[in-house]
Amino acid sequence: MLAGLEQTARSVRWSATVCVLVFVPALSIFSPPAVRAQSAARRQTVEERQLEQKQREEGESILALADAAMAGKAVPSDFRVEWHNDFVKAQRGTFVPFTLTIDASQLSRPLALVYVRATRRSMLASVAKPGRSNRNGRGDPERDRAAEESAYPVDAIFPVELPAGGEAPRISRGFSVMPGEYDVFVVMRERVDPATPRTRPKASVLRQVLSVPDFRTGELTTSSVMLADRLDVLTEPVPADRLPERPYAIGRNEITPAADRRFGRDEELIVVFLVYNPMVTPERQFDVRVEYHFFRKVAGAAPETASGPHPPGRMGEEYFNRTDPQRFNPALMGTAFDPGTGEPVMAGQVVPLAGFAVGEYRLDVQVTDLLSGKSISRDVVFTVGS
Repeated sequence: MLAGLEQTARSVRWSATVCVLVFVPALSIFSPPAVRAQSAARRQTVEERQLEQKQREEGESILALADAAMAGKAVPSDFRVEWHNDFVKAQRGTFVPFTLTIDASQLSRPLALVYVRATRRSMLASVAKPGRSNRNGRGDPERDRAAEESAYPVDAIFPVELPAGGEAPRISRGFSVMPGEYDVFVVMRERVDPATPRTRPKASVLRQVLSVPDFRTGELTTSSVMLADRLDVLTEPVPADRLPERPYAIGRNEITPAADRRFGRDEELIVVFLVYNPMVTPERQFDVRVEYHFFRKVAGAAPETASGPHPPGRMGEEYFNRTDPQRFNPALMGTAFDPGTGEPVMAGQVVPLAGFAVGEYRLDVQVTDLLSGKSISRDVVFTVGS
């Protein structure tokens, strides 16, 4: 049941269990080969049914933890799970790539199940619970299932295998939702160990609030500004049905998100983001300029008041440096590229950090549509260590 990489959790909750009793007469040692083969097939069927039942029970246990978290009840936190997400435009709604960082040192096994459930905040209090009675006092599974489908726009469970040793393992997945306010519940639970089936598997439940932006307003905007460990060029785009498990693949590029926002002076700062909705003329002309300005946090520094060749700093920071501006237009990107069809402008910068002193910094990204005159800014905070 859980053999696939990802499946809807409702199939775990609502799959019917059919019990079949098979009576097998005693067989003598001289049974014909055909009879022995039938007996082996029956044993295999029973074993498969038992395995499926165990997997179903595991899935039900994870769903129960999510139900408890939604109801405000106490839930286990046997190990640390950290969440990071970004937002990019999807064919329908907004795509949310996310990364879970796991403190695997507290786990007993490298095999686990992860369940992700999202519900609109406005519906959280009115979610119908499975098994709730209807007006006649009888449970109505079909009504409960319909309520869940409307309440849980994300409802997925998948197995993971965590590598042993080294840095804290990271799991990246993604899902699409319509813009709005959401509560996301993530449950991670160890797989049941066949050697110790009565031992309670360790589990942790995480709740994350998301404000999902709308990229289809027609206004100049950008995706999240993503910091990356590396950016790989693919030979071909990742198929759409694989994007939930490779959520940082964008066209022919694939981003490996940075583990955190702390970098050494011997590293590079890799910044990647997408620009949406620049003005495009009937002749398919567009012109976007992107500037990257760095500010360093300095205790007691006063904010700048006069305008200059860079954006003013904020309280407690000083202007540090900038890179050369980038331009995106048909002359530089080719006449075949047309953002008027919805194709985003992919912008980014790779900045060696050897010239940065140890400290905290803010990157101020200025995006200007030179045809419409509109401008927006985005911030990224990071730390440079020794």
